[in-house]
Amino acid sequence: MQKIKHIILTLGIIAGFGLTMVPATVGAINVFNACDGSSNSVCSSTKTDNLTTYIKTIVNVLLFVLGTVSVVTIIVAGVRYTTSHGEAKAVAAAKDTLMYSVIGLVVAIMEYAIVNFVIGAFFK
Repeated sequence: MQKIKHIILTLGIIAGFGLTMVPATVGAINVFNACDGSSNSVCSSTKTDNLTTYIKTIVNVLLFVLGTVSVVTIIVAGVRYTTSHGEAKAVAAAKDTLMYSVIGLVVAIMEYAIVNFVIGAFFK
């Protein structure tokens, strides 16, 4: 029963972070082709968009999701650590979770830098 509560809480937190991205992405989609006299960035885009911008966008979104999951996992590990009540197994599990989530966050930051460097260097 306790695991189900943790799973539901984790999914709720992840969904909450995901819903914060909805207003930004909804405005970027031009479903009805309603660009008659509008001056927003979607309607004024030029045909110079190429493969590299799409690759950068996709990779940046995926890395943002990975970073968000890492931060949520750090928060969950902190809560597990503070609620372990000194039990050795629970403290060790919380420390391991915290260590792996910090490693994941560092890897996500490094991936962001590497991908943007490689795309910038090879596709100019």
